[in-house]
Amino acid sequence: MDPISSINPKKDTTLALMLEAQSRGWQIVYMEMADLFLSNGHAEARMRHVEVFNDLNKWFEFTGEEYGPLGNLDVILMRKDPPFDIEYIMATYILEKAEADGALVVNKPQSLRDANEKVFTAWFPQSCPPSILTRSKNAIKTFLDAHGKIVVKPTYKMGGQSVFVIAKGDPNTNVIIEEITQSGSRYIQAQAYIPEIETLGDKRIILIDGIAVDYGIARIPNAGDHRGNLAVGASAKGFRLTQRDHWICNQIGPALKERGLIFVGIDVIGDYLTEINVTSPTGIREIDHLFETNIASMFFDTLANIIHMGKAKTKTD
Repeated sequence: MDPISSINPKKDTTLALMLEAQSRGWQIVYMEMADLFLSNGHAEARMRHVEVFNDLNKWFEFTGEEYGPLGNLDVILMRKDPPFDIEYIMATYILEKAEADGALVVNKPQSLRDANEKVFTAWFPQSCPPSILTRSKNAIKTFLDAHGKIVVKPTYKMGGQSVFVIAKGDPNTNVIIEEITQSGSRYIQAQAYIPEIETLGDKRIILIDGIAVDYGIARIPNAGDHRGNLAVGASAKGFRLTQRDHWICNQIGPALKERGLIFVGIDVIGDYLTEINVTSPTGIREIDHLFETNIASMFFDTLANIIHMGKAKTKTD
């Protein structure tokens, strides 16, 4: 995960997962990117033992550390936030070796590399708004002409960073496109603007092993902003999944399960899927607060079942 000292303990999903694991008597070890390494073809790490607390002033305490093989762990949760850069990719290679050595890695390292959060939606076009992935200024301007108002965003950031809305005739169109594509050297995703973002917000839905949690949060942009991200000040409102939400989840759920994407957060605006977040999905503490659910418990029930079935299969084999 990212440095535990820098998280917001009131909202942090990773901390919620750690608290649930600890409540079940699971031993927790903590690692940052710099702690992972490959040695003679085996994944190893510096592992710090940690105790966690549901306390806004003191939420963790290190109790010891050791160096050892990652394959000795039952489960490794990869909860490092984007940017999805070469360093992130290197970490997935180390974790893939840990997986080969016997650990269950959530989410599956190969699938973290394969399922870019912005681009993976293209595998489910029936669920998505009109969209285009391109580096071409001309292609983006043609797309803008066709739809009148669009959203453009980079493929490797999170939390609403560098997300722009462009309306046809905007005098800033050229400079926005040049900046976001780095003068045509980076792919970006453009999507048709969905006006429901203004009234219904950007809905976050959690799926565990391909199955949707029945409740979610809608993130309503602040006045004067178009981004439905809590990280940039959007407000949260709870909702129960609609029939259309369940339909979207049913479209993508089997593919998530097949790819080992066990803990996923999708974004839905209006009737459309806009992102599939697989790196470090958030939002469970807000949902739990609004609906008295315990999504971390659902998640660990699923993990325990997967581990049990894996061990049973090993014995049979």
